[in-house]
Amino acid sequence: MSAIELDNVTKRFGDVTALENCDLDVHEGEIYGFLGPNGAGKSTTINILLDFIRPTGGSAQVLGHDAQAESQRIRERVGVLPEGFDVYNRLTGRQHLEFAINSKGSDDDPDALAERVGIADAIDRKAGGYSKGMAQRLVLGMALVGQPDLLILDEPSTGLDPNGAREMREIIRAENDRGATVFFSSHILGQVDAICDRVGILRGGELVAEDTVEGLRDATSAEATLVVEVDRVPDGVLDELRALPAVSDATVEGTTIRASCDDAAKTKVLGTIEDAGATVEDFSTEDASLEELFASYTNDSPGRSTGRSGGADEQAGKQEEVRT
Repeated sequence: MSAIELDNVTKRFGDVTALENCDLDVHEGEIYGFLGPNGAGKSTTINILLDFIRPTGGSAQVLGHDAQAESQRIRERVGVLPEGFDVYNRLTGRQHLEFAINSKGSDDDPDALAERVGIADAIDRKAGGYSKGMAQRLVLGMALVGQPDLLILDEPSTGLDPNGAREMREIIRAENDRGATVFFSSHILGQVDAICDRVGILRGGELVAEDTVEGLRDATSAEATLVVEVDRVPDGVLDELRALPAVSDATVEGTTIRASCDDAAKTKVLGTIEDAGATVEDFSTEDASLEELFASYTNDSPGRSTGRSGGADEQAGKQEEVRT
């Protein structure tokens, strides 16, 4: 069964298209990373799933329920950390958590939740005095109330330092281990590679790729890096490597030569180094990074324009504010 399913969803704000014919299928029990540059339509998608805005066309289902007709049933089973949230300045962290507990009809312990998200020492302070990172932790704690079947996290690492981002990933893994599906959007790629079962890349309101990170590597032309350890670096060898048709760049540090190239060119690279007079002592291959994969799927290509959906998420946010 799908935890999230979009079927041909389109969303327009006037003459701006935020999403166009978007199909998405998030499997129950997986961690799904929803990637895209700012303005790609990530927050618009989440707002449609939560019925904060309505699609212009197509349909959306969450946990087997229609996202518009059965939104209340969905919210009972979903925990949400939205982007651009506001805490209530005059309420304490404890009062925020108790509000979420009462709303879900759960028996969670607010102190245990605060401990889990790292704000135990601030639970009885007014949230108006929290830093951005502390507020992010508080709202995450609210999202965890009731052991939701689905966690929807929109840019969950915003405002967190590296330790906080690591703790966020640990919580995501723990929630997934107990059976929850996790769907999170991000434009920060470093947190995605090690945690996601699958990744979807949104560009200009369209889902342009969806696979495991390894699957994306196999499907794209993003280059690997050949790392070659040599006894010495001959004069002119970098120029010779850069002149090879399938090599986009070559660099050297000490006695290590790095060449960005297609798989088929690796033998030619090694042969060129040896022909220049060096002895190859060892070599290895580094796969294309997630950043490189992301760039290969989101850079402009002929017939595609990045201007079509720019700013659409911001307009969606403004629309949500009007509704609330």
